Amino acid sequence: MSEFAVIYEKTPTGYSAYVPDLPGCITTGATLAETQANMAEAITGHLAVMREYGDPIPAPTTFAERVKVPA
Repeated sequence: MSEFAVIYEKTPTGYSAYVPDLPGCITTGATLAETQANMAEAITGHLAVMREYGDPIPAPTTFAERVKVPA
């Protein structure tokens, strides 16, 4: 089982998300929870299509963190 970093961004209508290590793996949702659920489905589908076409599954290499700095 692999864990891929997901970037979530607030939009005027909800959220969008993408996986840096899986180009083209993106989704949206009205709420963060909806977007998270959609992203789990998007990653699963994206990997299934890659396997179907014989594409190598990349190892996760991206990570994200929050850094606190004075405002």
